[in-house]
Amino acid sequence: MSQYILALDQGTTSSRAIIFDRAGLIVASAQQKFPQILPAPGIVEHDPEAIWSSQLETARAALAQASLTAGDLAAVGVTNQRETTILWDRQTGRAVAPAIVWQSRVSAGICDRLKAEGFEETFRAKTGLVIDAYFSGTKISHLFDTYDGLRRRAERGEVLFGTVDSWLLWRLTGGRVHATDYSNASRTLLYNIHSLDWDDELLRILRVPRAMLPEVRSSSEVYGQTSNEWFGGPVPIAAVAGDQQAATFGQVCFAPGMAKNTYGTGCFLLMNTGTTPIESRHRMLTTIGWGIGGKISYCLEGSVFIGGAVVQWLRDGLGVIASSAEVETLAAHVADTDDVYFVPAFVGMGAPYWDPYARGTIHGISRGTTAAHLARAALESMAYQTRDVLEAMQKDADIALAALKVDGGASVNHLLMQFQADVLGVPVYRPEVAETTALGAAYLAGLAVGYWQDMDELTRNWAMQCEYLPKMAAAQRDAKYGRWLKAVERSLRWVEG
Repeated sequence: MSQYILALDQGTTSSRAIIFDRAGLIVASAQQKFPQILPAPGIVEHDPEAIWSSQLETARAALAQASLTAGDLAAVGVTNQRETTILWDRQTGRAVAPAIVWQSRVSAGICDRLKAEGFEETFRAKTGLVIDAYFSGTKISHLFDTYDGLRRRAERGEVLFGTVDSWLLWRLTGGRVHATDYSNASRTLLYNIHSLDWDDELLRILRVPRAMLPEVRSSSEVYGQTSNEWFGGPVPIAAVAGDQQAATFGQVCFAPGMAKNTYGTGCFLLMNTGTTPIESRHRMLTTIGWGIGGKISYCLEGSVFIGGAVVQWLRDGLGVIASSAEVETLAAHVADTDDVYFVPAFVGMGAPYWDPYARGTIHGISRGTTAAHLARAALESMAYQTRDVLEAMQKDADIALAALKVDGGASVNHLLMQFQADVLGVPVYRPEVAETTALGAAYLAGLAVGYWQDMDELTRNWAMQCEYLPKMAAAQRDAKYGRWLKAVERSLRWVEG
């Protein structure tokens, strides 16, 4: 049997390719950043060709680094930034518009109209989502409204829609496969997570033609083969999953009540709720985690739009650090924030607020405030937003969190992880393999081709690297969190629609 699995991890700011062995350890990896296009405040776009070319180049680089060929790979797994919306020409395979990124607020006006027309409960009941510019459906409507004739072409089947996974599948297979998986479909505002089909009523409301939509398939199955030109020979593409669901799988959160938080550009906390979807009463999202062998696993999710991106802003916007890694050292120059609170609502607030008109604010600045205080407040904002989500999630699931598994770039920050444990009051566990998004895609692909036998084998692979135990007194924890909520209230509804 071939000895390795290749995971393609297409993220918001970079594309990565990671090769894993049977123990779930990294053999080789490559990463490439690509441009962020910011036409106006709150609007974020990508060049679909940059997404594709960067992903292909990293895959080839990882194979070269390990001196491997296509014949050494048992399968490829694909995981992707979710909700980002791409439309392309069926014949040429070229995108017909910029990719509208999940962060973009460009369709907020469409969302306002849908809410005013009374559709919020319809969408929530069928999709488990709130009406928000975050999701793909209103982004498609925006593109149709912006580009003349695009909707008519889509109705004729000439223009296809896909999230980034579908775009990569189309290119990897030379246009032979137009598909997505349950997890990505469940993030579009178009997919009924109960009937497991594109929903005709929702398609009619958003005026999205069914002819342009991808086929929805299992998260773990062989979708097709890569074209020979990409890697020198065919390799089975055997998994597709949205990045946060893939990270949850990579963290082996297979039992109800298990939860993970990924600290990337945003922060995304998912809790496994089992085979039955739980309706949120606290503005969480009910989403599909993965589908394997006809069995669907559901999750509750809280999405924080600005997580690690706040550190990028300190670096690129303020220039107080030269690299993201320096933020921990700078923040450690002070013992606390001196009552400074940073609400990084650069593109609005996600769960549980869902306010596209919130904007970033910094509260409590005094003459004694330094760059170190701002850096520490920026890090703490990720932990506070995570508590916002977990407070709501535990009420929905009626489950008290025992511990939180963490991953993503900012999870290596010891100061942040200790504060996260302190502000939650539960242990925080970081695994030996931090690249759990790519690992989850690899696991799903490996299961599909028999590289791994079952999920018990995957569970045995998981190993802890660091444990952070809460040290803060409950009274202090709650007092700090109360100040955070006060700061958030002053950030909401800053820009009126």
